Amino acid sequence: MAGLIARNDIDEVRARVNIADVVGDYVTLKSAGVGSLKGLCPFHDERTPSFHVRPQVGRYHCFGCGEDGDVFSFLMSQDHTTFQEAVERMAAKIGFTLHYEEGDGPRTDYNARARLIAANEAAQAFFTAQLTTAAAEPARRFLGERGFDPAAAQHFGVGFAPKSFDALKDHLRGLRFSIDEIVAAGLVSQGDRSPYDRFRGRLMWPIRDVTGATIGFGARRLLEDDKGPKYLNTPETPIYHKSQVLYGIDLARKEIAKGKQVVIVEGYTDVMACHLAGITTAVATCGTSFGVDHIKVLRPMLGDSAAQHVSQLGQIVFTFDPDEAGQRAASRAFTEEQRFASQTYVAVAPGGLDPCDLRLARGDDAVRRLVENRRPMFEFMIRRRLDGHDLDTVEGRVAGLRESAPVISEIRDRALADGYIRNTAGWLGMDIDDVRRAVSAARRRPADSGAETRSPGPSGAGHTGSGNGHPGHGAGPSVPEEPQASLRSLPDDPIARMERDAVMAMVQQPQSVGVPLLGLAASATFSARMLSVVRDAVVANIDAVGDRSWLDKLLADVPAPFRSLVQELALAPIPARSDEDLAIYCRGIVVALVERDLLARKASLLGQLQRTDPSDQERRADVQRQLVDLDAQRMRLRADTPGA
Repeated sequence: MAGLIARNDIDEVRARVNIADVVGDYVTLKSAGVGSLKGLCPFHDERTPSFHVRPQVGRYHCFGCGEDGDVFSFLMSQDHTTFQEAVERMAAKIGFTLHYEEGDGPRTDYNARARLIAANEAAQAFFTAQLTTAAAEPARRFLGERGFDPAAAQHFGVGFAPKSFDALKDHLRGLRFSIDEIVAAGLVSQGDRSPYDRFRGRLMWPIRDVTGATIGFGARRLLEDDKGPKYLNTPETPIYHKSQVLYGIDLARKEIAKGKQVVIVEGYTDVMACHLAGITTAVATCGTSFGVDHIKVLRPMLGDSAAQHVSQLGQIVFTFDPDEAGQRAASRAFTEEQRFASQTYVAVAPGGLDPCDLRLARGDDAVRRLVENRRPMFEFMIRRRLDGHDLDTVEGRVAGLRESAPVISEIRDRALADGYIRNTAGWLGMDIDDVRRAVSAARRRPADSGAETRSPGPSGAGHTGSGNGHPGHGAGPSVPEEPQASLRSLPDDPIARMERDAVMAMVQQPQSVGVPLLGLAASATFSARMLSVVRDAVVANIDAVGDRSWLDKLLADVPAPFRSLVQELALAPIPARSDEDLAIYCRGIVVALVERDLLARKASLLGQLQRTDPSDQERRADVQRQLVDLDAQRMRLRADTPGA
């Protein structure tokens, strides 16, 4: 059994992997200056991007929640992997052979999570091959009747599970997967006597994560003697959590990020129909309602930021069946609407057809028109409330107003709310002021009724529990932590900002600044003491300039309360448009810091000169020599700095 991965191999993989490519699978990143990218933080719920990635440094940092790390820590957090699993996954990605400090050399069996993914990948290949067998005729007929040819089945990886209790189990055992691994992957169930295949005689859809790894399956009943549920999914496993996965996200991810639109449908065949019709942003939930965890998956791809102009906001289009179940699904989606900055819409096909049936009955154009003719979520919900009443009667109009007013009261944008007040007044045939008063009353009711039950929480509404390992409610008295230095704790004045930018340049671009200039900065005074602590770490590690472990050395040298500040300084964007501008800016801002210090020293020397007794010629000559040296240093600095 192989042991720990060799340290040099870990460093080599970290250096070779572009962190922006990995993070980009989860977060839509945009330029934030030379060498810096930013996007919505995947670690906490936010509407304005504060998550920065520096590919050259190989690190990320969120200026909102403080999360910081490298490509391995990112994967550990997002995919719930161990450190070793993250390293092995990245090594496989770049084709790098790892070596281990104990054992018999390179490891080929990988780790627990990778083994579960490998088992699912092997199962998918098995199911895909089975789709061409004679026994799979019902599966092929099912697909054909819904307009899906063999090419479509291959594109989506659709397969067939044979009607057998041990066909898949025996196949995977032949590939040297253990029973424990097959059970843990959710591919077989544990019976009273022995494990047996979970999926039997069913049409199989692989469910993949954003990276394209198969983590589970959705299975559709085909045979009359199958007494199981119509749809059967993989159970909860270490790699499959149904509330966090979206079918088709692997195929739709890039198009969602590109077009800033996602279409949420209700089934696997609906996703297939939409994609084949050209709606390549369609995804579906897997045996659960659309919820908070799904929003967390989609938000980084949509760039769902409140800071965006309305013309840049993404679009979330929900498709629902017009039956009662579909209406309930619409209501659940509406409750989550407030979590999006993006604009939410509803698309309901005429005749109550879902996208798959609509494509079959009326063609691809009809599916595209379904999405094109979407209606705003608020309009849909208000009209739905009104449709339940006879608006030809006074009683019906009043009842409709009472039901629709709470919907309008939940609209964040007051201008948009005013528009719906006017529209609702028109639909009801009532005075606008009457509708406005009803909406105002609805806004007050939740606050009044819940005032006694709500307790003040931590700053930043919406953060609950202990998702990042911090103790939640009921954890007992907390131990006071040493205050952490951060950019936000710096004084907000021109001097402190200049000092901050200079230290930022030293941390991020020490080679551009240059070792001689870093040495001169060693004696500079700071109004913000915390910055001088970071500067001292820079100077102490001046021999490591250009080393790939530069940032790690700085973090190791500063006291613990200052590490967060170092991380922020290392990831904060620098205002430069090109690599040439970046080098000029970084050297220039450090020169400004050093020159400010030289000027302060010059002023001090001039004061000394004025106070020196004219008869003390030796002392006056010494001060004058120091003044000449200072002026010479300033001249050299300016001569070596373009644009100075």
